[in-house]
Amino acid sequence: MTKCELIAEVAQESDLTKAHAERVVEAILGTIKEGLSGGDKVTLRGFGTFKVEQRAARVGRNPKTGTDVSIPAKNVVKFKPSTELKDWVN
Repeated sequence: MTKCELIAEVAQESDLTKAHAERVVEAILGTIKEGLSGGDKVTLRGFGTFKVEQRAARVGRNPKTGTDVSIPAKNVVKFKPSTELKDWVN
């Protein structure tokens, strides 16, 4: 499902115009992004948890030349689905 399809579904389910549904979806996603960029954990009960973790620096290997490449540390977003979501999907 794409973002446009999500907006259309929200508009249909909530009896809103697509423009209003788009503002709602953008507001929700923006709030999640702000929380994660601030280092917070975002938990949506019944859906899952988003959190930011630090990935340590490491040494990788260029597969073409075989030389070692230094890969710097960075933050990555992790998602852990709730038990309810896992059960619903399965």
